[in-house]
Amino acid sequence: MDKTDERLIAALRHDARASLSDLALQLSLSRTTVRARIERLLQRGEILGFTVVLKADTLQDPVRGMMMIGIEGRGAARITRQLQGLKEVRAIHSTNGRWDLIVELGTETLEQLDHALARIRTMDGVQTSETNLLLSTKKAT
Repeated sequence: MDKTDERLIAALRHDARASLSDLALQLSLSRTTVRARIERLLQRGEILGFTVVLKADTLQDPVRGMMMIGIEGRGAARITRQLQGLKEVRAIHSTNGRWDLIVELGTETLEQLDHALARIRTMDGVQTSETNLLLSTKKAT
């Protein structure tokens, strides 16, 4: 993938519905070049598909947070399974560094988030945690 492909992908991330003509004008390329590059990116699996973001999607989970979790011993797999069963958990990421897991949480209210945090903190093997509320999102994939 070269710089032109990266610019094309950035333009598509901004507006995946943009016409080939608009993309060509924006990127200073021919319409044929834009179409060929999109087809090549699709064939190579660089672009897996296109999606629609609904207004309702942005209204879900008005209260969101990231919880970093430190786990004692070798309990990460067990704790991950327990986290997968919680309705408030949106994603679970393993990581390196100080924290073993980073968990994305989403709820309707602060009270519900507080309840979820309390349940997670009392799981056997959770040694330490830190939570940050997400106040706004500038870019989401």
